[in-house]
Amino acid sequence: MFPPDLLASIPHSPGVYLMLDKKAGVLYVGKAKDLRKRLASYARLAESVQGKTAVMLSHVHKVDTLLTHTEKEALILEASLIKKHRPRYNIVLRDDKNYPLLKITVQEEWPRILMSRRRKKDGARYFGPYSSSSSMWATLKLLSSLFPLRRCRTSQVKARTRPCLNGQMHNCLAPCMGLADREEYQEMVARVIMVLDGHNRDLISTLGRQMVTAADDQDFEQAARLRDQIQALSRTLEKQVIVASHAKDQDIFGLARKDASLALAILLVRNGTISGSRTFFLSDPLGDDATILSQVLNQYYDQGDNLPREILLPCEPEDKELLSERLSDLRGETVHLLVPQRGDRMQLITMATVNAVQIFAERDKKEQSWQALASAMVKSLHLSRPPETIECLDISNTSGQQAVGSLVCFQQGEPARHLFRHYKIRTVDGPDDYAMMGEVLERRLKRGVAENDLPDLLMVDGGRGQLGIAMRVAREAGVEDARELDWLAIAKEKLEEGEKVYKPGRKNPILLPAHNPVLLYLMRIRDESHRYGITFHRRLRNTSTLASELDTISGIGPKKKEVLLKHLGSLRQIKQASKETLSRVPGIGSEMAREIHHHFHPEARQSGQ
Repeated sequence: MFPPDLLASIPHSPGVYLMLDKKAGVLYVGKAKDLRKRLASYARLAESVQGKTAVMLSHVHKVDTLLTHTEKEALILEASLIKKHRPRYNIVLRDDKNYPLLKITVQEEWPRILMSRRRKKDGARYFGPYSSSSSMWATLKLLSSLFPLRRCRTSQVKARTRPCLNGQMHNCLAPCMGLADREEYQEMVARVIMVLDGHNRDLISTLGRQMVTAADDQDFEQAARLRDQIQALSRTLEKQVIVASHAKDQDIFGLARKDASLALAILLVRNGTISGSRTFFLSDPLGDDATILSQVLNQYYDQGDNLPREILLPCEPEDKELLSERLSDLRGETVHLLVPQRGDRMQLITMATVNAVQIFAERDKKEQSWQALASAMVKSLHLSRPPETIECLDISNTSGQQAVGSLVCFQQGEPARHLFRHYKIRTVDGPDDYAMMGEVLERRLKRGVAENDLPDLLMVDGGRGQLGIAMRVAREAGVEDARELDWLAIAKEKLEEGEKVYKPGRKNPILLPAHNPVLLYLMRIRDESHRYGITFHRRLRNTSTLASELDTISGIGPKKKEVLLKHLGSLRQIKQASKETLSRVPGIGSEMAREIHHHFHPEARQSGQ
């Protein structure tokens, strides 16, 4: 219940408030120009309001406040705290870690372009995310063919006596051989950034002038290269949708509602053409459209990346002037928040709104497809309920070493990656997959019973033996009854027999046709648990190998091992690195570099090198 004695100690100052439940979990984060007035309004609402706000206030046990000097500071702090705590009742935009990005390592001496799944504050330029991975790889392939930047995995260029395959094929300017001109290389990086920023027309004009100059200087080879780049970029332009006669950079927001849900579509217009889009679905957001739009803008542009000068909105957001000032600070020049009522800008808003409405249609179609699949699963697998939430367990180890259990979760047919879990095996020594599976299941079921958080279906990778272990652990945990959850095991058998699905209390396995949608879905979940486990197991194994090799060197601790691996890429690269290369790694220095080099090259120590 909302604390009745809260207001006595709250000043009339700007700041941020955090509503906490009985376990000190953050329910909601908000900002206010006057904290006392804002919280007083909640105190009045607690007695009269109905709906989601009333439900939230009924869970509030305590309210913490953080005072700020200005309302703008409160706006920035609010976004930071929402990102940190991800409160249940706030608008929380999903981050982009599941969508591919293109990253240009402009902070490096010789920048690279590569795919990334996570946006980091490392000084690099990020572009995207790309909703279609195929379009991202196509873009990367085009850029790599037009602009031969290096493709090394390490952040620092290691000197080579002969170029790599890309260098030999002229797909890289080979800075490792000292063949690349720095000015020419940086100009190429700038061209890549222009393409990804959507300024293809400006780049084509620049390249055209350079081609004419090269031809006048009778540098026909350079002119031909520039001609090929212009033709490739022109073909790309032909595929782009022109939505405006101007050459402005704009973001256009479309908003649609259906019952309590809200959908947002953002069209990214660069140089007058659509360069990308983003969509968000909010199942039951708290607040009106103006409040929601304000929170979305504050979170979406939190990093300040690719922030255009003009943002078109379907309605005026709460704190419009404050948001405009905040976004202008991030960009370094004025950002205009416009709410058009007529004309070309209004047509763009209409286009974005149509895209937002389409989100509901796609979700409805996906929901119908899932309901059909869930019904087929109940019928084919004799389940007690539609499996809205499915978890699958897999064990990965190498002769009992670096053993790890991986538990993946699928909800309504799609992976719920925020619920994926890794379990390091604690109690089992040696290669005993049954005992390892028993340990992980015991830990998962105990937590599930305690928190009332069990899936509808729990699946194990394996056959009858693995399922027997699972049922023993389930009996001990008191969740063997199908009313608690259903159990399955899926085993990859001989080629002619195909996959077999085992179920408790059934003597023979369930055999489904190879292309049955139910079997394909189960295989997809099983394969995802295997991939998730193998990836983590491989990382543990590599870390262990690196540690065993470097731990014997005096002065090398966990931090230096991490720095060496980060800058040189692998243990093999560390072994092959020269003293000069090692000394350039931050925190290593010449003395430590010589010690590492002598460890892997004892002949150099003996010769006094």
